[in-house]
Amino acid sequence: MITNSIEVPIALTIAGSDSGGGAGIQADLRTFAFHQVHGTSALTCVTAQNTLGVTRVDALPAEAVIAQMEAVVQDIGVQAAKTGMLLNQEIIAAVSEQIGVLKIPNLVVDPVMVSRTGAQLIDDGAIATLRSQLIPQAVILTPNRYEAQMLSGLKIDTLEDMQTAAQRIQQLGAKAVLVKGGGMKGDLRGVDVWFDGDRFQTLTTEFVETKNTHGTGCTLSAAIAANLALGKEGLEAVRSAKDYVTRALKYSLNIGKGQGPVGHFFPLL
Repeated sequence: MITNSIEVPIALTIAGSDSGGGAGIQADLRTFAFHQVHGTSALTCVTAQNTLGVTRVDALPAEAVIAQMEAVVQDIGVQAAKTGMLLNQEIIAAVSEQIGVLKIPNLVVDPVMVSRTGAQLIDDGAIATLRSQLIPQAVILTPNRYEAQMLSGLKIDTLEDMQTAAQRIQQLGAKAVLVKGGGMKGDLRGVDVWFDGDRFQTLTTEFVETKNTHGTGCTLSAAIAANLALGKEGLEAVRSAKDYVTRALKYSLNIGKGQGPVGHFFPLL
């Protein structure tokens, strides 16, 4: 019997589950698949969620999260990983330690501390652990406007503010920082700032007018991780990921009664 086998890059998402399928590990795995990267996962929490919002969140034990990471890395291996919603201080500390123990490469950290509307999602202790233990291991950190304000201690209103914040945040230990402009106003809406310790880049893509933007942050960080797994360098991976999200927004899904998700498989629509 003849069988065909294909070797593909492997990426790992360490994040929460979105029962509505628009964000979290569901968005991450779709994004990995689009990029022809095999997706693996370590669930941190389970949410009861739809297009209208979140009605319940249940955290997994930190030991369960670690066991998932070990199972994937020790057998399959990974070329890149991303973190999303880690939910609490215990999980953040355990994941941070295990990333070092397992020598997981090409870590993309989506800090998931504050929503794009400015609502704080995790407590101050969890944020402190994120800053001190996880962020220093990131090759790319992707804070939104409000997360960047919290991490830098700056109020961000202008492009210069975004650049200064990126520079300050990079000093926390991340190899590179992408301050996302989705929460900015006017001409800066959707403009991102990259800083890697040596150079600034202002990244602009076509702005897509749609209410169905659920999961864009998860999708962007997952696309960056997928491109890193494919062997692209940091800024190139970010540019490719931004292009993917822009195209997915053009085919966003008008489902449910609230904010629908982006269309991860837009070529099939």
